[in-house]
Amino acid sequence: MFSVTLNSPSPTSTFLRSPFLSSPLPLNSHHRATKLHRTTISAIIIPSSNSQPQPQSQPPQQQKLYQPFRAPPSQSPIPPKYRNLDAPARLDVLTNRLGLWYEYAPLIPPLIQDGFDPSTLEEITGIAGRDQNQLVVGAQVRESLVQSGVDAETLEFFDNGGAELLYEIRLLTNRQRADAARYMLECKFEPNDARELAKAIKDFPRRLGDRGWDYFDYTIPADCLAFMHYRQALEYRGSELRISSLEKALSVAVSDRAKEWITKELEGKNAGGEAEGRGGSVVDGVTVPVVRLNLGEIAEAKVVTVFPVCDAEDKGKGVEEAPWEYRCKGDFGIVETEKGWRRWVVLPAWEPVVRVKSGGVAVAFSDARALPWRVNRWYKEESILVVADRGRKEVIEDDGFYLVLSEDELKVERGVTLKEKGCEESLGSVVMVVRPPRENNEEFDEEDWE
Repeated sequence: MFSVTLNSPSPTSTFLRSPFLSSPLPLNSHHRATKLHRTTISAIIIPSSNSQPQPQSQPPQQQKLYQPFRAPPSQSPIPPKYRNLDAPARLDVLTNRLGLWYEYAPLIPPLIQDGFDPSTLEEITGIAGRDQNQLVVGAQVRESLVQSGVDAETLEFFDNGGAELLYEIRLLTNRQRADAARYMLECKFEPNDARELAKAIKDFPRRLGDRGWDYFDYTIPADCLAFMHYRQALEYRGSELRISSLEKALSVAVSDRAKEWITKELEGKNAGGEAEGRGGSVVDGVTVPVVRLNLGEIAEAKVVTVFPVCDAEDKGKGVEEAPWEYRCKGDFGIVETEKGWRRWVVLPAWEPVVRVKSGGVAVAFSDARALPWRVNRWYKEESILVVADRGRKEVIEDDGFYLVLSEDELKVERGVTLKEKGCEESLGSVVMVVRPPRENNEEFDEEDWE
């Protein structure tokens, strides 16, 4: 015979726990906490045979075994001075913060495994559930820095309040964590700065093929951060924010190639660098920002914009029929339109798209060969969205770009080209070209990940 003991969570539990959540999820008032009792269940193991199975005589409630969620064991070693302490003594250490944060942080997972949920620990120790998570993860990240051979000076920088900083770089590889930690020491980072740095490092490989990408060194955290500011500058074309973003990128960049590229952009020498057009010639003065959407960027955006979407295969019919008026109204930002429409897209509130007051539309192209520039391998392999302002149909600017129906095909043409053809009106002025998000193509070793 064997015995199975079910350890129930504390009856005061009012939070849902999941390995995918950084903090406990509170239950609503309509959820009722169920008090579970410690129960010992006995069962007989019967070897298999050709005879008919015997009916089970156990009560129905003992036929279904439920194993409550257990937090994974801590990957940070418990310091020797804490290893022989019982639960009350460990709670006292956490309550009075007896030691450095990374020393007592490994005490939290064993307590949770013993039945203390985050809310109970918060009541006893005063450490909020979110802070518990930061402490545990931060200690694991710090231990990975120790294993990577990071110098003592860098580690000492995180002795006081370092859990928040190290928590932000948890998704980086061990090598990236070590480089990021040294850079944070050098610049005396705050948590918000660390979050921005980690995002820039993770996002850099996904931008493969973007303008200027080859000029930044991926192995240098500062260059990754500089490229993020440079990319933001491209979204602010014709704006003072563009200059300030480029200056910020230049102040951060470390490699000579990155500095040289950003300097040329500031001096206007990269205007013709957008790449080759259909005929192989370089298109000068491309004034339309070409932006790759980041994974999760819409979810992180505080303000978004909504546009009706039509297909390029509709040959202009969808562009003309898409609703002109659509506004977010009320406390919930409910979108209201003048007429029904089947397809919509949500984009971050980038400056070029925010300036479109009404008549905006997004045209979906299967690839970028409809654009009069940069028809290369990357643009032929992925679909794009061309955001156009139908409120500005007149062809005025020579260096502007316009959505037109040419040779029974929907295309984007430069203003000077349309003027040469005698075309004075288009379907709309192009304000932005959006490329789809890409998965990270990097290959990491398994030991680099927690």
